[in-house]
Amino acid sequence: MWNGLVAGKAGTELLPSLTLRDSRRSGWSPVPLRLLGVALAAGLGLTACTADDPSASGPVKTQTATSTAAVEYLDEVTVHRFEYPTPGEADSEQNWAELYLPEGEQRVDSIPLVVLIHGGAWQSALGADIFEPLARDLADRGMAVYNVEYRRVGSGGGWPTTFRDVASALDHVSVVDKQFPQITTDDELVVGHSAGAQLAVWGGTRHKLDDDEVGARPVFRPTRVVSLAGPLDMVYAATHGDDRIVTALGGTPRQVPKRYAMVDPIQNIDPSTPVVAVHNTGDRMVSSANSSRYVEAVVKQGGEATAVLLPGGNHGSVVTSTAPEYPKVLDIITGASSADLDDVDEVTN
Repeated sequence: MWNGLVAGKAGTELLPSLTLRDSRRSGWSPVPLRLLGVALAAGLGLTACTADDPSASGPVKTQTATSTAAVEYLDEVTVHRFEYPTPGEADSEQNWAELYLPEGEQRVDSIPLVVLIHGGAWQSALGADIFEPLARDLADRGMAVYNVEYRRVGSGGGWPTTFRDVASALDHVSVVDKQFPQITTDDELVVGHSAGAQLAVWGGTRHKLDDDEVGARPVFRPTRVVSLAGPLDMVYAATHGDDRIVTALGGTPRQVPKRYAMVDPIQNIDPSTPVVAVHNTGDRMVSSANSSRYVEAVVKQGGEATAVLLPGGNHGSVVTSTAPEYPKVLDIITGASSADLDDVDEVTN
């Protein structure tokens, strides 16, 4: 057992270890082994809303899927893949998300949803598969997990595609909910690592964007956020040597200030959206100053945010299942999902 540092409204304090909840063990299977109750399968034409104005980017695409109702019990974690529509032409190899359903009872509106957005410097070297262990561990704890893939620099992404993709993937949750009504979608958590943390925090505040900005008018909006090693002050990071941000946005803050204004978490704070910003002090890729600066800005605006500074580690170990800090991260995510909205920033206490 070990301690970390928590910086927030109360300053900096020692963080006691959290007790892990009982986890459920399961194996991989694309379909459940046993379904109890009455199962009704029907082909539904599900229309998904895009993140931007459909009239400006072509017709809204329609996806046909099979709906399963009244599923009462799953013997093990099951995984279902969805392709989500995007403004313009989508890429089926990258515009998808996987829904992990936990074992156990599947009553309507009974399973909390957590959205995962992977990192990788907004570049194509890393994909959503790196979050498979985390997704399964969270599903073992009784959560439904929506693990998002999106186009990145080097595979058709960059500005503005990457950001539109993530907004579209988030909005597609409303369609997934129609097929799997056991998940809840009214007050959900989004978790991101590194570049995915920037996307996650931005995803939780898209409702503040002007109608003509990328990602505006969300259909689904997470209302609580856990950031893991996130560049949450993009201007600060870009002007302190992070060229990956400059590449992703297609310019420096001086060259394309409006782009930074649209997606930079620290420039899009919503005081009503609680954020827990977790960062290893040994991170040399994304400085922990990003998390500290963001939390200070949120608190200054009267919002709820906490910076959890974990001693040592590196940029990737915060999401590495064999790292000593990983159980703590799981606890923080679980706590942020289950806490009352007003208490999310206190889950580390």
